[in-house]
Amino acid sequence: MKIRTGFDISFDCPTPIPMLLMLNIHPSREPDLLTEHKIVFDPPVPASDYNDGFGNRCTRIVAQPGRQSMRAEFLVRDYGDPDPIPHGAPQVAIENLPSDILVFLLGSRYCETDRLSDTAISLFGHIEPGWARVAAICAYVNNRITFDYQSARPTKTAWDAYMEQRGVCRDFAHLAITFCRCMNIPARYCTGYLGDIGVPVSPDPMDFSGWFDVFLGGRWYTCDARHNQPRIGRILMARGRDATDVAITTTFGTCILTGFTVITDEVT
Repeated sequence: MKIRTGFDISFDCPTPIPMLLMLNIHPSREPDLLTEHKIVFDPPVPASDYNDGFGNRCTRIVAQPGRQSMRAEFLVRDYGDPDPIPHGAPQVAIENLPSDILVFLLGSRYCETDRLSDTAISLFGHIEPGWARVAAICAYVNNRITFDYQSARPTKTAWDAYMEQRGVCRDFAHLAITFCRCMNIPARYCTGYLGDIGVPVSPDPMDFSGWFDVFLGGRWYTCDARHNQPRIGRILMARGRDATDVAITTTFGTCILTGFTVITDEVT
């Protein structure tokens, strides 16, 4: 299938503001591009790309005073397969994990393993290690948290989401990631595009989506505690320890977000 994706984001800046943008699709999906992926800036500004320590494509700019807009629209080829369900995938013993995977067992800015370890053990310690345990974590988080845009805030952590029982997709992902790490299952945060393809159209405004990967049986698998069902048409943008590593925009100065539109739909 062909998926049309893109964004239109704008800020009001009182002074020149350096920014880091994680608005490119992930390099692993670049071979699937059917049209050029190019960020257009208005007014035009110099931009340079680099790959960060997690392999994500990042863009550096200095936004100009006044209205600074950035937009892109492109087509991506996708096989149209739902997320695989790895029934029976085993949990890998810590001593057998590749060294570069170990970082995804550790606590991070939004994933406080120290605060939720006892809770995780009490909830999931009796469940068979591996995919059965991950599935139980996703189901629990899906039931624990009610989706609510009004409860979103940049400082909200997995512990906050667990206690408040309300949140957005990143909060579902952070809590599930934290529980997985507490149970010695490597888990990493993912952000990207996810349209309502093959499912009823959501009444919520279109946004970038957050989900997570788990490392089982020697490879990574996609999980989504918010929807808790296989989905079609994920277009990955970035991966990291948590939302800190994959922020869509990081601004080094005070500015105001004045416009935000995301599109993701199937082209017939």
